[in-house]
Amino acid sequence: MPAAALFDVDGTLLDTSYWHTIAWTEALAQFGHTPAMARIHGAIGMGGDQLLDHLLDDRRDRDEDKAISTAHQALFARLWPNLRAFDGAADLLRALKRRGWKIVLASSASARDLAVMRRALGADDVIDAATSADDVDASKPAPDIVHAALAKAGVEPDQALFVGDTPWDVQAAARAKVPCIAVLSGGFGEQALRSSGALEVHTSVTELLARLDGSALADPARYAPG
Repeated sequence: MPAAALFDVDGTLLDTSYWHTIAWTEALAQFGHTPAMARIHGAIGMGGDQLLDHLLDDRRDRDEDKAISTAHQALFARLWPNLRAFDGAADLLRALKRRGWKIVLASSASARDLAVMRRALGADDVIDAATSADDVDASKPAPDIVHAALAKAGVEPDQALFVGDTPWDVQAAARAKVPCIAVLSGGFGEQALRSSGALEVHTSVTELLARLDGSALADPARYAPG
């Protein structure tokens, strides 16, 4: 059984973080909530369950939460034609597959959004498994999505590495006892990622691919069972 490379999708493999920021901004405004877009961006990477608690007052009408999340989903769907994979994203997955890694997408996106993103990524030929919102009870920074990805990969935490772009990714991986490599492509700064516990920080997946030989992802044998 090979070791597993677990990948966040939004903001890591696909350039979606700011589209999510726009969709959440518009969805919240529909219900009279107007946090600054910078604050909303700072919560991207959390699922809707965590994001609304992070952004809104505890005294809010929680009966609106589901409707706000549904509005976000509808608004984000309108942006699907704008979705694109980062340069080098599919190349990185294929390079890791050639080195012997099992490739798992560790996403808490809806199954519908994930299907669209997988088409944009164009690397299904090397993806072994994927998670979605249906696989978890709580979103990042809770570790549920990492646990789900490990289960789909059939490996233990010390047989995997996680790649993400937000402090919430790093924190979720740490809570699951999986080391996390971070990229800056989601718009979070290096200090925020390192202070959350990132093992490495790269500017992009393109840079990670170029520096693969010096990365923790260089040799899956270091993490493989046995």
